[in-house]
Amino acid sequence: MEIWDGHCHISGFSGTPAERVGKSLEVADRMGVDKLCIYMGTSFQTEPTAAQLIEANDQVLEAVAAWPDRVFGWVYLSPAHLETSLAELERCVANGPMVAIKLWVAQNCDTPEVDAIVKRSTELKAPVFQHTWRKITGNLPGESMAVDLVRLARRHPDATLICGHTGGDWEQGIRAIQPIKNLYADLGGGDPTAGFTEMAVRELGAERVLFGSDIPGRSFGSQIAKVEGARITEAEKTLIFAQNLKRLLTPILELKGVAVG
Repeated sequence: MEIWDGHCHISGFSGTPAERVGKSLEVADRMGVDKLCIYMGTSFQTEPTAAQLIEANDQVLEAVAAWPDRVFGWVYLSPAHLETSLAELERCVANGPMVAIKLWVAQNCDTPEVDAIVKRSTELKAPVFQHTWRKITGNLPGESMAVDLVRLARRHPDATLICGHTGGDWEQGIRAIQPIKNLYADLGGGDPTAGFTEMAVRELGAERVLFGSDIPGRSFGSQIAKVEGARITEAEKTLIFAQNLKRLLTPILELKGVAVG
């Protein structure tokens, strides 16, 4: 069964960005993972400077150039540096090989600055992946929850938005995003708990559920188990493992002249 992993990082390995992705691909080959979507750089900063955003994107560009047939790059942006982020969106997506957007924690996604990023991303047909988590110990400053992303999605009904980690507390996250048809659930990260995938399919429909591993913070195996071990049909597993993400990326890939098999 074809697998496209929509949630991958290059931190946690050693070597150049290209070497790090090469090590990921060695494991991916053993696990049957065909494509990796990578974002952010070799280290994480919860409040990156404008220069650090550019550096992280340069590292991903290096990795994409080394593995163009296996890897898709997603540009890392921060609404805390809106001018730089919009410029990076043009450099890396409009005029470069990247195909989607990654937003993390520096500023909550339900702020006016994010609107400009989502508006331009929609024009470029580029999906936006927003990290979300609800922590009982308290969220990081600027960290978004699924309900924050719902408010953003309501303002941008034509955008394609991915709820990273499905809000961490996935039972609440699934319920929060259920009415919003342009919001998709990311299975990546967290423990491979029973019932996550089944609930997502039941409440959202299999067409709105995306496979992701969040490597190297989680393993391919533990995250594949969330789908492979779920009590859903083989057709639904096929959608989750690759076909849904492939469908979301097809418009921008076609604009870039990339054949989608």
